[in-house]
Amino acid sequence: MAQTSEVKNGIIDQYRTHESDTGSSQVQVALLTQRINELTEHFKTHSKDHHGRRGLLKMVGRRRRLLDYLKGRSPEKYRELIQRLGLRK
Repeated sequence: MAQTSEVKNGIIDQYRTHESDTGSSQVQVALLTQRINELTEHFKTHSKDHHGRRGLLKMVGRRRRLLDYLKGRSPEKYRELIQRLGLRK
């Protein structure tokens, strides 16, 4: 269930802004989105995993804060990112 390094590196390569970028807002949001999608699938079969659901909600909040930051700093990058990730708004 944990992200493998190959998957994580693939996401970083796809969303980074420059060659040595591993922690920009875009990369963090993309990694959180991938993890949130994995957990959403997990909860379809494990509906009583309430401790895991709390972690999911914390990740969703963290992603929302990062997206708000990005929207304030660079609205065009924000729009591009949510379109690429298929998020609402």
